[in-house]
Amino acid sequence: MQLSNFRRVAAGGAVAALTFAGVGALTATPAFAASSKVSVVHGIPDTPVDVYVNGEKTLDNFKPGDVAGPLTLEEGAYDIALTKPGEALDKAILTVDDAAVPGGANISIAAHLDASGQPKITPFANDVAKVDAGKARLIVRHTAAAPAVDVRAGGTPVFEDLTNPNEAKADVDAGTVKADVVLAGTDTVAIGPADLTLEEGTATIVYAIGSAEGKNLDLVAQTVTGLHSAPGGVPSGSGGQAGTGVDTWWYVLAGAGALLLVGGGARVATARVGRR
Repeated sequence: MQLSNFRRVAAGGAVAALTFAGVGALTATPAFAASSKVSVVHGIPDTPVDVYVNGEKTLDNFKPGDVAGPLTLEEGAYDIALTKPGEALDKAILTVDDAAVPGGANISIAAHLDASGQPKITPFANDVAKVDAGKARLIVRHTAAAPAVDVRAGGTPVFEDLTNPNEAKADVDAGTVKADVVLAGTDTVAIGPADLTLEEGTATIVYAIGSAEGKNLDLVAQTVTGLHSAPGGVPSGSGGQAGTGVDTWWYVLAGAGALLLVGGGARVATARVGRR
């Protein structure tokens, strides 16, 4: 896979976030903040959707591989429903009711396939802590219907045995590296290789999406800016910036574990009409 195969991030659109364990520990904004930065990733292959929030259509024909946001949302409860484009809300293919958006968080939510190939929604807290000068943060999230994988840089595994829906992360030297994804413990390439670019003072979040059985595995990249050690504003996501790499990898494997939804359950079901 060449660098051009990284999906570009599409800005705009309203999305809702899910509160989950540990979100407070990964936000750089004060606890008293009344809003959060929220982005959404569409990783369900071959399934464009309309996105409804509290009964209102907020994203029209949202395509697989796109990322919307970041949007600043006030803390509160939100209902989310995904429908096939143009279909009625009561025919939703995936819903989350009463999802709580906390104050002071930076969150990405991914609509994706679980390990068995069923659609689901998983929330992730984005680590927006400052990085040292000359450094960037790389976060890799396994959100594909595929077995455990290793992520390699220059042919060397740097994140190992990553399973859906977990993540691994590292603060690394800014630069460029050729990365690929292989089946865990093997040299069998599942995705890539691709030149991955990490810019100083940013967090690049790479999602593995799609289905191994469906032979449509792919990568989606999201960038969070403003992580320089010197004050540079409130961290937020930015669009269309796919990967740069690293010259030296100082990494920490951080399997996140399954993220627990609090105050809202995701399910494949017929949606109830949300609050307006």
